[in-house]
This record gives sequence, C-alpha cells and structure tokens, in this order.
Amino acid sequence: MSSPCDPEHAPVGDVGAALMMIDSRLMAVHDGRTETDAEQRELINQFAASLGPSGVDDMLDGACTLIYVYMEWLRKAHEEHDKDVIEYVVPSLVATMRRMPRSIPPEAIPIMAGLVIAAGTGLSPNLWRKQYGDWTKEEMTPLEATTLLLAEHINRIADDPDFATRLITEALSDEDEDEEGAGPSYSHP
Repeated sequence: MSSPCDPEHAPVGDVGAALMMIDSRLMAVHDGRTETDAEQRELINQFAASLGPSGVDDMLDGACTLIYVYMEWLRKAHEEHDKDVIEYVVPSLVATMRRMPRSIPPEAIPIMAGLVIAAGTGLSPNLWRKQYGDWTKEEMTPLEATTLLLAEHINRIADDPDFATRLITEALSDEDEDEEGAGPSYSHP
C-alpha cells in the first residue's frame, strides 16, 4: 500500500546547497572548531539570504534528502550485521542531541528523531514533516545538526572523515551521467 510519504512523491531539493552547508560544518568540526566563528556564520546567513524563500525551501528539501540517503546507507550497513538501524542509530542520535541544548532545544528532538525514523523506515523525511505544517525557524539549526550528526556517524563507521560527503557527491555525479546517457535512472530517495 502506498503512503503519501513515499519518497517517490517528494522533491529532492537543492542537495548541493545542503551538502555544502554540512560539509562546511564537518570541516569546522574536524579542524577543532566547535563554535561557528562570526565570519563563517555571516557567510552562511548571506548565502541563505541569496537563495530567497523558494531557494531556502529547496535547501530544506535537500537536507531531508541527505537525511534519507544517509539513513539508507546506514540501514544497509546495519543489515549486513543483522542489526536494525532504528535500534542502533536513533538512541545514540537522540542522546547526542540532548547534549546540545544550545543548538537543539528539547522540544525539537522529537521532530528530528521523527525525521530520522521516517527515513530509516523508507519514508520521505520532508513529506513526513510536512504533515505537521510548515518548518519553523526554531527547527533550522536542529535540522542542520541532525544532518551533520548522521554524516559524522557515517564517517566514523567508514573511518573516513570525508566519506559521507563523497557518498553524496558520487551519487550526484552518477545522476549527472545518467541524465547525459540513456535517461535518468535515479528515483528520489
């Protein structure tokens, strides 16, 4: 039975812009910077402002696509060891979010956990979230942090600080090649 939250009904969004934001954060973490410096925050704000309202929506959809792709990768990695991705990823993710009260207020944790669980069960996180109304400004940082935490989790599993970024860039370049060749074979995650 088809669900209105099936990934095939979801917009992919601007995955490139979302990945750029997450990759920038990952590099800052790996450089030992735990706080975003004022200059970087200003550049991010200027970039977001340059996107306009529809561009921001596209980037939100792109972030949800990243969450979906990351959870698909994690699901497959856990299934190889007869483990359930929800059981092994979500509790750790929620515990980490609880330790980040300045970035992720406690009331945002259920929504972020819901996005991850939706993706882990094969549903589109952005369509799952949409059923509860529009995104709020208070959810922007938690969404970014959730995407970042999933990417970092993948990087640790792969023992490669750039693996999550490469996973997406390779998927995007495969899509570009498919579009130039016999036609797109990519279906939205």
